Amino acid sequence: MSAHTNQLHSKLSVAGLLIALGIIYGDIGTSPLYVMKAIIGLNHVINKDIILGGLSCIFWTLTLQTTIKYVIITLSADNHGEGGIFALYALVKRTKIQWLIVPAIIGGSALLADGIITPPISVSSAIEGIRTFYPSINTVPIVIGILFVLFTIQQFGSKLVGKFFAPMMIIWFTMLGVLGIIQIVSNLEVFHALNPYYAYHLLKIHPDGFYVLGFVFLCTTGAEALYSDMGHCGRKNIRISWIFVKTALVLNYFGQGAYLIKHQGDTLMNLGGKNANPFYLIMESWFQPIGIVIATMAAVIASQALISGSFTLINEAMRLNFWPKVKIKYPTDLKGQLYIPSINWLLFIGCVGIVLHFEESGNMEAAYGLAIILCMIMTTILLNFYLIMKRFSIFVIIPIITLYLSIEISFLIANIDKFSHGGYVTLIIACILISIMTVWFLAKKISKTYTKIVKIDKYKKVLAELSVDLSIPKYATHLIYMTNSNRADEIEEKVMYSILQKRPKRADMYWFVHVNVLSEPYKREYRVTEVIKDDLYRVDFNLGFREPTKINLMFKEVIRDMVQNGEVDVTSRYESLNKNNIIGDFKFVLSEKFLSNDSDLTFFEKIVMNSYFLLKKLSLSEEKGFGLDSSSVKVEQFPMVLHAPEKFEMFRIR
Repeated sequence: MSAHTNQLHSKLSVAGLLIALGIIYGDIGTSPLYVMKAIIGLNHVINKDIILGGLSCIFWTLTLQTTIKYVIITLSADNHGEGGIFALYALVKRTKIQWLIVPAIIGGSALLADGIITPPISVSSAIEGIRTFYPSINTVPIVIGILFVLFTIQQFGSKLVGKFFAPMMIIWFTMLGVLGIIQIVSNLEVFHALNPYYAYHLLKIHPDGFYVLGFVFLCTTGAEALYSDMGHCGRKNIRISWIFVKTALVLNYFGQGAYLIKHQGDTLMNLGGKNANPFYLIMESWFQPIGIVIATMAAVIASQALISGSFTLINEAMRLNFWPKVKIKYPTDLKGQLYIPSINWLLFIGCVGIVLHFEESGNMEAAYGLAIILCMIMTTILLNFYLIMKRFSIFVIIPIITLYLSIEISFLIANIDKFSHGGYVTLIIACILISIMTVWFLAKKISKTYTKIVKIDKYKKVLAELSVDLSIPKYATHLIYMTNSNRADEIEEKVMYSILQKRPKRADMYWFVHVNVLSEPYKREYRVTEVIKDDLYRVDFNLGFREPTKINLMFKEVIRDMVQNGEVDVTSRYESLNKNNIIGDFKFVLSEKFLSNDSDLTFFEKIVMNSYFLLKKLSLSEEKGFGLDSSSVKVEQFPMVLHAPEKFEMFRIR
């Protein structure tokens, strides 16, 4: 990792600020496209008190929820510079409270589900501005075309994306601020909305009553993505750039409010037809085509925060045993930047499905927000344990957590009203994701419970003798087994069965390799344990949860280091090859489990294990997951017996 890259992430820099603007603010930054429109409604009579109440709700939501909870408090809960609900879970996992896995899985799944609805609603909201000039145009093919381009460019990495998007977002936020100021100057009355009384009053007078909070909530939906993408931009860069972003957002919202107050007594339908949007109405007619183009570009960028956040989330889920192994690419040398092809195209298919199902952004608003509020509540629960772990005073923790749970549960209740109008779509997606994560985690846990571990000491003598037994054909010069055993003096019984019984495997040297995934994101360490001099060694790799698992390359590095230190001689033991200093061959043996017919499973275990093995077939193979070359890998099948009958009686007939 270059010094420049580390500096970019840990220190405040112009480059860091620009990348933050380009990558993480799209979602929250494009909310003025649809929030006021949703609060006012197309056919409701414009009422000054409703406008001021809506603005007050938006201002205080952005202040309490986004600024204080996320930008100030939650960004402090970083795991060595990394953010997101799984990074937070990795921190609080140290408390040894088992059930904290529940909010982690629910929150992570809800955020992923939100990643499927954010791109369609953002792009649709912007493109529908074209209907100002062409009322009957079908925007669905245009939206799908734009989404295809967006998902195609992900493979080039968010460094390139950030560089391209940053100037566009500066133009976007500047436009938001300027458009807002032009309207505010002619009606300073909108600043009354800074009084929180108007927010409270709105709930009493709005036609939807308390449920209007479901629309208000849309202004802060990007806050969770902001936390997830901390590893891409750095905490300081996010905090400083947020000042500019929030100022632009508030000015634009207040500008829309000032315009609407001037037209109180009227309806949005009368002001601009069935496609009326206060965001476009505050623009001069000559500027509207330019505004639509800029809004479309910003809406495309809005999707970036959730897409790059989804890659980060899946990578962390894999390391925490929540998700099947999938192929990860690292398109740039920047820390934390990755690309997961399978997730990218699954998200694209999901987005296309949403566009075809709902067709218009107005219909999508109902599906939007319900999943993400669940994620925010789960973050608050985990944050509570983080503050306890950091030994904050109970007089600080209780008011903070009570305040945010009250706000977020109110938003959840208001959003539940959306369930039948489309909210069910994101909840169905979230439930599918929760099921996958739960099955994978439980199956791994069950598998670990039924893995028999033995002491290596019992086998030292036989391994040393096998190594020099010329009556058995040599299997490989160096034979390497991957092991899940955490202790250097222990090994899975199946490994010893493979070496000694399945087909005796004579090798000059045996290696046991263990990968230990750490709670911190970036670390590459290894430790070598000599078990039998010149015969058996164990290598433990300690890798951060964001580090790629490339065992082939890492193991070669270990061997090179040990040879230089004179610890091992890896020259071939065959006489002719030894004379000519030819290095011996290295062969990896991986064991793959299958469910034995002898297993006696409960109904629940059957569902979990059968689902697990189905997912396993669809996921990355063991050798690809470990980054091994298939030419030097042997995969052996082992039956996995769960609840084997303790006594199986047979009667002999004489």
